[in-house]
Amino acid sequence: MVKKRIPILLAILVLSLASLACGVQTNFPSAKTPGPIVTDEISVNVPDGDANLALTFGAGKLLLAPGAEKLVQGSAKYNIADFKPEIKTTGGDVSITQGNYQMNGFPVLSNIENTWDLKLGSAPMALTINAGAYEGHFDFGGLALTALTINDGAAQVTADFPVPNNQKMSLLSYKTGASNVTFKNLANANFATLNFESGAGNYTLDFGGNLQRDGSVSVRSGMSNLTLVIPADLAVTVKVSSGLSNVQFPSGWTQRGDTYTQEGSGPELIITIEMGAGNVNITQ
Repeated sequence: MVKKRIPILLAILVLSLASLACGVQTNFPSAKTPGPIVTDEISVNVPDGDANLALTFGAGKLLLAPGAEKLVQGSAKYNIADFKPEIKTTGGDVSITQGNYQMNGFPVLSNIENTWDLKLGSAPMALTINAGAYEGHFDFGGLALTALTINDGAAQVTADFPVPNNQKMSLLSYKTGASNVTFKNLANANFATLNFESGAGNYTLDFGGNLQRDGSVSVRSGMSNLTLVIPADLAVTVKVSSGLSNVQFPSGWTQRGDTYTQEGSGPELIITIEMGAGNVNITQ
């Protein structure tokens, strides 16, 4: 059984926001004149004890991948002096923070370069990413993440676990604004709990990979399009609580009220969705 989509819901939201914007006066920040591009090398040794790595990034492009011989290695390339990253280490706590160029309102990005290209090491770590309006490409494959926390604003993010995480992850938490986010191979993250919170936008949670233990997933979203990619052999229960949402699901699934179930073998995923309005597409 399939419920039809109502894509006009998102169009209504866009028109509503546009009408509100017409009555709001915004003081945009003045743009700083970009200078020559500077490249800073970033290199941080693995600390003694448990490693907690926090990345704080504003507007620009953030690239993460495995392969560092240390805790983190890579480069920051920028052409606004205030974007210069700051590195602090206190015991096992390591922070890399974008400089203090504060922009009120919308960021002025014309001719601005700000790219972090970082590789992460294989040591166990809890990773936190705090970011603004940015583009992110994250390859977490083969790392040893004990926890992963991402908080961002209006973002364009793709994240992948192409090979299994080498540690049991206690919590994977993602909170975002109005964004487009795609997670691939989430079963390889080896999480116990996944919490995903978002505003309006387009979101894909792909649970491909090798699910090694039971997992609990909570999704809370505003008016959005949510796609769940569920392998055909995975045991999954999806419960949708919504004011006005449309749910599509594949043949072979069982629906009982707002609960959708696929029989499978091995560990099980329990997914709970709370959505204001929008579309939920369960696919394989």
